[in-house]
Amino acid sequence: MFNLILFGPPGSGKGTQSERLISRYGLKHLSTGDILRSEIKNGTALGLEAKTLMDQGQLVPDEVVIGMIRSALDANPEAKGFLFDGFPRTKAQSEALDNLLAQRNEAINVVLALEVTEEELVKRLLNRGLTSDRSDDRDESIIRARIAEYHKKTSAVADHYRQFDKVVGVKGEGTVDEIFDALCGEISKRKAA
Repeated sequence: MFNLILFGPPGSGKGTQSERLISRYGLKHLSTGDILRSEIKNGTALGLEAKTLMDQGQLVPDEVVIGMIRSALDANPEAKGFLFDGFPRTKAQSEALDNLLAQRNEAINVVLALEVTEEELVKRLLNRGLTSDRSDDRDESIIRARIAEYHKKTSAVADHYRQFDKVVGVKGEGTVDEIFDALCGEISKRKAA
């Protein structure tokens, strides 16, 4: 089994690359946002608990999110591996994910971090804002705040996995194919090991 976390600030191309990696390697995509919406839609106990908290304007606690991740892992025993997207977001979530995977004799194999300059991210998002319905892609100050928040939140997660030598920066500028090839090269190094 091969498990990876794909990091990338807003506009880094993470969504595009996730789809391609999932297709190439047969990984199961675990997006906490998607899982949360599915659990709520299906009326599961965890989903109902999350909805109650969200309706009150509260964040969903780590234990609920971890429970949802556990359920998703349990529901996919045949998976060749998982691509984690939007999770973990904190050091505590990273440690909980590591513990959850260790119970299955698995681990995160690599954390791939797409590296794109802030100016390129702003340019991409403003361009995306011309055709998307996302108002947060149309205001440069909001875009810069989102990028800063991303870096603030993910730095603790990257630091956690750096201590295990699992974080690899990948240049996220160039053609979609060039970036994909670089990501695949990093995965191949770890799959061969």
